[in-house]
Amino acid sequence: MSVSLPASLCAIVLCLAAGCGWPGSAPAGNSSSAATDAAGASASREASSAPSSPSTPAAPSTPATAQDRARALVDAMSLEERVGQLVMAPLFAGSDASSLAPAIRDRHVGSVLVIGKWTGGVDAVAKETAALQAYAPEGDGLIVATDQEGGSVQHLTGEGFDAMPSGVKQGAMDAAALRSSAARWGSQLKEAGVNVDLAPVTDTVRGARKSNAPIGALNRDFGLDADGNAEHAIAFVNGMRDSGVMGAVKHYPGLGAVTGNTDFTADGIEDSTTTLDGPEVAAFDRTIREGRPAMVMMALATYRAVDASAPAAFSSAIIDGHLRGTLGYQGVVISDSLSAEALGGVPTDQLGVRLIEAGGDLACIGNSSYVTPILDGLVAKAKADPAFAERVAESAARVMALKIEMGLAD
Repeated sequence: MSVSLPASLCAIVLCLAAGCGWPGSAPAGNSSSAATDAAGASASREASSAPSSPSTPAAPSTPATAQDRARALVDAMSLEERVGQLVMAPLFAGSDASSLAPAIRDRHVGSVLVIGKWTGGVDAVAKETAALQAYAPEGDGLIVATDQEGGSVQHLTGEGFDAMPSGVKQGAMDAAALRSSAARWGSQLKEAGVNVDLAPVTDTVRGARKSNAPIGALNRDFGLDADGNAEHAIAFVNGMRDSGVMGAVKHYPGLGAVTGNTDFTADGIEDSTTTLDGPEVAAFDRTIREGRPAMVMMALATYRAVDASAPAAFSSAIIDGHLRGTLGYQGVVISDSLSAEALGGVPTDQLGVRLIEAGGDLACIGNSSYVTPILDGLVAKAKADPAFAERVAESAARVMALKIEMGLAD
């Protein structure tokens, strides 16, 4: 997401160490693995129903995949519980965890964004994240995320947290050194009760850096060409995973060619040059394939050469068509902050609806007043539209599969 004041940040969607939907792995979302598992399970059922001879042992059952288990959990949920899994609500610095108790207990919100200038160090954050987890139902823990990129975007500071260098300075490290550093930063987040870092920024800046308000002007990117950015993004994701914290690449398919910051303006946020087969998108796609981040965060800019009708977070051509179709990614797709100025023309209760319709899964919200309308809009749409209700179930299953892989759900 674009850097902003806390109220609009989501700076704000996780393929895991075992992978997330890629051929040859067995993560959540692996359709080929799921098909194999399903076939194996069917064979087991047929074997168990046929007469067996004493000399022929029964075929062992095939263990359920995380995706199978997630779908079973979702099938047992109410509509409201499913919808809650699709929302990431903000907890701002200076707020008490109890402020989110009703959202977690009553509206079933399954993810929290720790946002703002938290300066009290690891212990202060850990106290609040532990309280948040206590509000969650047994067997369904919270995804607790933050924006810990480095440089100007580091929400958690104080004792126990390193002062992280900017993205450009991270880009000056070799990949091995960056992975080692990211593992150290991730261990600090884990100690604080944060299990997802909404980083790294994988955008490739084109043109004058000062003219690129959301990324280049703030040195949030690695400052390299597309290949170099991908190499460093993979190192960052792997380092975080080494410490037990998941990463999220952003801002797909890239904010490196816009002039406006989507958090603050609806002007200058149309990209007329990025294409899905260009090097900038290739950097993201390589990071997703090789780094297997837990989430992919969608930009709020519009890409004229790809889909001029909608911002990326609401574009089925980009999410369902390219990410899920061409690339084969079946993990969690998270939005950038749905409370950003770029989306000011969209009714609040339709923000989550448009994300899910496009193939997204997790609505990252940087303004507390948006949480209830987004939840209500999703529930209302699902009650009125069975096809959308199935979309909700599919997205909830992807989120739950991620939680299973992270050890948050069983």
